[in-house]
Amino acid sequence: MPSTAFSARRIGRRTFLAGGVGAAVLGSTRLRAEPVRPVRIGVLTDMSSLYADCTGQGSVLATQLAAEDLGAGPSLPVEILSADHQNKADVAAAIARKWIDQDGVDVVTDVPNSAVALAVGSVVRDKNKVMLASGPSSSDLTGKACSPNTIHWTYDTYALATGAATAVVASGARSWFTLTADYAFGHAMEGDVRRVVERSGGKVIGGVRTPINTPDFSSFLLQAQASGAQVVGLINAGGDTINAIKQAVEFGIPSGGQKLVATVLYITDVHSLGLETAQGLQFTEAFYWDLNEGTRAWTKRFVPRNRDRYPSALHAGAYASALHYLRAVQSLGSAADGRAVVSRMKEVPTDDPLFGKGSIRPDGRKLHPMYLFEVKSPTDSKYPWDYYKVVQSIPADVVWRPLGEGGCPMVKA
Repeated sequence: MPSTAFSARRIGRRTFLAGGVGAAVLGSTRLRAEPVRPVRIGVLTDMSSLYADCTGQGSVLATQLAAEDLGAGPSLPVEILSADHQNKADVAAAIARKWIDQDGVDVVTDVPNSAVALAVGSVVRDKNKVMLASGPSSSDLTGKACSPNTIHWTYDTYALATGAATAVVASGARSWFTLTADYAFGHAMEGDVRRVVERSGGKVIGGVRTPINTPDFSSFLLQAQASGAQVVGLINAGGDTINAIKQAVEFGIPSGGQKLVATVLYITDVHSLGLETAQGLQFTEAFYWDLNEGTRAWTKRFVPRNRDRYPSALHAGAYASALHYLRAVQSLGSAADGRAVVSRMKEVPTDDPLFGKGSIRPDGRKLHPMYLFEVKSPTDSKYPWDYYKVVQSIPADVVWRPLGEGGCPMVKA
């Protein structure tokens, strides 16, 4: 299917991607068509803190690529706005409210940081717009906080815990000590990890809550080391994961026989850590740039426009969710009714080069396989960003929480 032609220009923090506006013809009389109202996408992200590498400007670019790749059909101009939510729920909610009320934004996307996403989700629901939660991971977004206006795309705490914790316990490492980021994501992941570990025959023998964006994990790591647990589970993400792993290696935790498990790890984290430090880490993820021909081809387009940095799974999620959203808007002919757009997104199967074919459940959960990856050693890496090997593919019907177990009010018992 040929793609719609777009032209792009920056307007402050906006990118305008305009399809050609045609003309209406009635008999032999040519009438000038009314300008098509652009679909406005607000990429609400972390531009300056611990999630900036795995989301940030890369998520804005990924969203722009989705607009450029929209299939042929009626002209659909797209305007992209972006803002830094500063990892503050109140700041994010205020931006979302202004975008919708004053700037005509139809959909808010990316929203890394689960506390931010939960706050923005409430704003979007109240105003009947759409949130594409491609960046946050709390499974509450399709559980008790599910919404008819939200799609949760890339991953969630249940799936991440199911993949990594099941494999680690099965390997014989049964006792766990957790370092948990003290906000919505960490709390949800901690509960999911505990359930998976105990279901698999292990036990969480201790843990500690850590402030977000922590530069010094020494006191927390000393507690983990003293616990004697076989596994130190890092329930954090982005810059916090990088700092925790670096300091754990300095403290000799892996060399002392305790297994270090990162429940969330992005390729940008591995790049910052280096393979010498990160080698051997196992983790669950939804996307890797080198999985197949489709992921590699898309990455070749993404990298030159992203300062030669490779895409994270969250960049992939931003692209794929925006593409499916725009297809739904195009089929409806309007983005005005957020619930109607989300309903159409659930009705139509998903299909994109990064996640392949999939579907969206009634609770808003996007379904696709997940992968258990292991970070390569320096000697096994043969080319730039050749960082992962696939340990196993985990089918969608295994890795995601069963529909009836999440507590989503929209799901009938």
